[in-house]
Formats: sequence, structure tokens, C-alpha cells
Amino acid sequence: MNPKLKTANTLIAASLCLAGLTACASQAPTAVPDSYLQGTALDRNAIGVTKRTEFLEISIDPMSSQLSLKDKARIEDFVRTYRTKGHGPMIVSLPETSENSQLAVEAIVTAREIAWQNGVEYDEIAGSSHGADSDASEPMIMAFQVYDAIKPDCKSMAEYDVADIRSNNEMPSLGCSIRTNQAAMIADAADLLGQRELAAGDSMRRKVILEKFRMGESTASARSSAESGAVSSAVQ
Repeated sequence: MNPKLKTANTLIAASLCLAGLTACASQAPTAVPDSYLQGTALDRNAIGVTKRTEFLEISIDPMSSQLSLKDKARIEDFVRTYRTKGHGPMIVSLPETSENSQLAVEAIVTAREIAWQNGVEYDEIAGSSHGADSDASEPMIMAFQVYDAIKPDCKSMAEYDVADIRSNNEMPSLGCSIRTNQAAMIADAADLLGQRELAAGDSMRRKVILEKFRMGESTASARSSAESGAVSSAVQ
């Protein structure tokens, strides 16, 4: 065979081998799902968020002149829940059909007072009415929006073939139990939807700190002797 032709054939064969190796290296193993190439194990077991309405109904007793202590306690618990994880205004709805209209109005006033005593501002409370076409006596209704964290759907370990190690990757179940525990511990699931708005800073305090900085003084707050953290050496 012509030496030049032999050399050309050798180069062509080498090029084909290199091309084949490059093609193999650029493709993921067939046993690895596409989802494994995007994000992390926690991303593949994301926590869901749903919004729902929390309700409280307070019956209007036709024979009473004020709400019972039990009903007041229920309203207070409801308001505390609103303070913890409620969103939007707290709705207080007056029943337009009631066998005791005076108590119905008094119940609205009492609910607003309890809310204010527990830190809910009046502008956070929205009034409403319901039951205009009802034939029966309606209760007072309170409501607000809440968000719930939904845990991922973790499959049973019996559904996985633990002997299949072709992909050499973590199992699909990795991270699912962690996300489940996180969903149970989250106080307010709305935080998963984005950061909360920051309240305005204290401009007066900022001015004091800036003046001290300009004067070369310490910007730390003054401490009295009563705030000392020293351990007493007195014999007990």
C-alpha cells in the first residue's frame, strides 16, 4: 500500500475515534434523569404554598345581652392567630338577619375591642355584612387569609430499586424527608413566596448615631452598672 495512503487512512481512523469519544463525553449516562442535571435534591422536592381563608362564626343568642366568656375567648384566640400568620385585612361581618340585632352589633364592637387589645390596628380591620336574604338567624363571621406549606409527596422506599446503581447518583428520595420536616416547622408559609416588606427605619436614632460618628464619639449605647454581666463572687 502506498505509504501516503496508509498514513491518510490512519489519520481518518484516529479522527473517527476521537469524534466518537467526544460524542460519548458530551452526553449524560442514559440512566440519569434530566432533572438530576438541574438544581439540587432539595429543588426536586420543593415545598408548595396554598392560600385559604380562616373563618370564625360566633352565634348570636336571642336571649343574651352580651357575648359569653367562651365566645370572647374564641375571638381572642382567632385574633392571636391572625397576628401570627394572618394576611390582608381581618374581616368582621355583621349579620343582617338576626333574632337579636342589638347583640349582633354589640358582638362587632366587642370583636374590634378584643382585636385592638391584642395589637391589631383599627385600619387592619375591614367591616362587612352578610345574610340579608337569609330566613334564619345568622352568626357574626370573622375571617382572614392564611398560607399553608404543602409538603412534597414522598414515595415509599419500597417503590425504589436500591440495587439499581447504574447512574451513580443519589436516589430520588434524597431531600424529601428534609423538605417534609421543613414544611412542618415553617411558621408562616407566605415567607416562601418572597421577602416581607421592611418597615421604615428610625430616622431620629440614625441622626444621633451620625452625630456621634462625626464628633468621634462612641456610637454604642450607654450601659449602666445594673447591666453588667459580671458573675457575683459572693458566697451563697
